[in-house]
Amino acid sequence: MQVAKQESNTMTKLFPILENQGVDMKKEIMAGVTTFLTMAYIIAVNPSILSEAGMPAGALVTGTCLAAAIGCFLMGIIANLPFALASGMGLNAYFAYTVVLGMGVSWEVALAAVFVEGIIFIILSLCKVREAVVNAIPVNMKLAVSGGIGLFIAIIGFINCGLVVKSDATLIAMGHFTPAVLISCVGIIIIAVLSKRNVKGSILIGIVVCSLVAWGYALSNPTAAADLKIYLPSGVFKFESLAPIAGKLDFSYATNPANLTNFILVLCTFLFVDFFDTVGTIVGVASKANMIDEDGNVPHVGRALLADALATTIGAGLGVSTVTTYVESSTGVIEGGRTGYTAITVGVLFLVAMFLSPIFIAIPSCATSPALIYVGYLMLSTVKNIDFSDITEGVPAFITIGAMAFTYSIGDGLTLGVLSYVVINMLYNLIAPKEERKKVSAVMVVLAVLFVLKLIYL
Repeated sequence: MQVAKQESNTMTKLFPILENQGVDMKKEIMAGVTTFLTMAYIIAVNPSILSEAGMPAGALVTGTCLAAAIGCFLMGIIANLPFALASGMGLNAYFAYTVVLGMGVSWEVALAAVFVEGIIFIILSLCKVREAVVNAIPVNMKLAVSGGIGLFIAIIGFINCGLVVKSDATLIAMGHFTPAVLISCVGIIIIAVLSKRNVKGSILIGIVVCSLVAWGYALSNPTAAADLKIYLPSGVFKFESLAPIAGKLDFSYATNPANLTNFILVLCTFLFVDFFDTVGTIVGVASKANMIDEDGNVPHVGRALLADALATTIGAGLGVSTVTTYVESSTGVIEGGRTGYTAITVGVLFLVAMFLSPIFIAIPSCATSPALIYVGYLMLSTVKNIDFSDITEGVPAFITIGAMAFTYSIGDGLTLGVLSYVVINMLYNLIAPKEERKKVSAVMVVLAVLFVLKLIYL
C-alpha cells in the first residue's frame, strides 16, 4: 500500500492534473468550448499572415491547429491550469512582415529563431527565472494587469466588429452601425441578459447565436456580407499535409558572422515580446479566476511557463511562429474553467478543427467580439481591489492598465508599469521617512533595467 501511495504521489507531482477531485467536467468542457470559439480565429488568421512570408497556407492551417493542440495538452497535463495556447498574434506579424519581408530573411531562418527562443525559455523555466519574475510582481500590479487585459481585449472586440475604427484626426473613432456591428450588439445584449439570469454557457450561446445570424445574412446578401468579412462555411471536411513546413529550420544564417547581429536582434525581440505577453496573460487571467494564493503567487506557474516554452519549441519544429498563452483563456475562466481539463478540451477541439477547419474559419469576428467585450468588462472588475489611495501603488497600476489598452500590447503595458513602479518607489524612498520606505524587490529592479535596454535597443 505504501509503495502504491508513493507511486501515486510521484504521478501527481509529474502530472498535477491527477490532483483534481470532484471536478465539474461539464463546466470544464463548456469553458474549453467557449475559449476555443473565442480564439478559433487564429485558424484562419495565422495562415493568412504567415503565408505572406511565402509559406503554404494549407499546411499552415494544419500546423497552427496541431501546435495549439499540443500546447494546450501540455498546459493541462503538466500545469493543470485552464490556459489555452496557440500561435501568438503580433508575433506572427513580426515574423512575416518585419523579419521575412522587411529584413529579407527566409521563413526557414525565422523558424530557427523561434526554435532557439523556445530552447532559451525552456532553460529559463527549468531554472525558475520566469517563475521568479511572475512571483516578484506586486499584488496591486497583478490586479492592474488583469484590469489592463480587460480593456485590451475589449478594444480588440470593439475593433474586430467595426464599432471602433481608425481615424486620422483622433486616432480612433466610432464606426458605422453596419450589420456586423448590429450583430455584435445583439450578442452583447444576449450574453449580458443570460449572465444576469445565471444561465450557464451564456458566452458560448452568444457566439453561436451571432454566428447563425451572420451566416443567415451571408446567405441572403453574400456580396454585402463579404465586404464585412462574413462568409458561409465553404465546406465541412478538409485536411492539408504538414510536410511543406514541418522540420524546415535553417540555422545556416546564424553561422555567418555577417548575419549574427541580425539573428540576435530577431531572437531578442521574440524573447521579450513572448516572455512578457505570457507573464502578463497568466497573471491577469489567474487574478480574475481567484487563483492567486495568499502570497500573491500563481499555482503551478513554473509548469505553465515550461508548457509555454515547450509549445514554442515544438511549434517551430512543426512550422509555425511562436506559440504563446492566449488572453482569450479568460472567456473560459469566466465560464468556470479552473483545471487543466479546460485546456485539454481546447486542445481536442483544435485537433478536430484540423479536419473541420472550414466551419471554424467561417465563425466571423462579429460573433466572437461580444465575448471579448463582455469578458473585458468582467476582468476590469479587479481594479476595484487596487489600493489607489497609495500613490506609489496606484499610479503604476493606472499606467499598466492604460498602456496595455492604448499601446495595444500586454507586454508593452507591463513594461511601462514595471518601469514606473520601480522608478517612483525608488525615488520616493530617497525622500521618505525610514518607516514609510517600501522595499522594491531585486527582481523588479533587474526587470526595470532590462526594460530600459529593450526600449533603447529593440
